[in-house]
Amino acid sequence: MSERTLFDKVWQSHTVGILPSGQTQLFIGLHLIHEVTSPQAFGMLRERGLKVLYPDRTVATVDHIVPTDNQARPFVDTLAEEMM
Repeated sequence: MSERTLFDKVWQSHTVGILPSGQTQLFIGLHLIHEVTSPQAFGMLRERGLKVLYPDRTVATVDHIVPTDNQARPFVDTLAEEMM
C-alpha cells in the first residue's frame, strides 16, 4: 500500500513542472469562482494580457450578494444587481 496521502497523489498527477523558483506549476482542470474575489482576479488577468485557458471549465456561483429577505429582481442594492 502506498504511503502517499490523497493530497500527494492529486498534487503529483496535476504537476506540470517545477519552476526555477522551486514552485510547482499545476494544471487546474476545474476553476470554481464566486463573486467576491473573482472580479479582482479577472482584472489582474486583463492587466497582464492573459486569458483563461479553458473558460468552459470555469463554474461560477453567486453566494454572498444575494439578499436573504427579498430575492426579487432587480435587487435594491444596485452593486449586488450589477454583480449578479
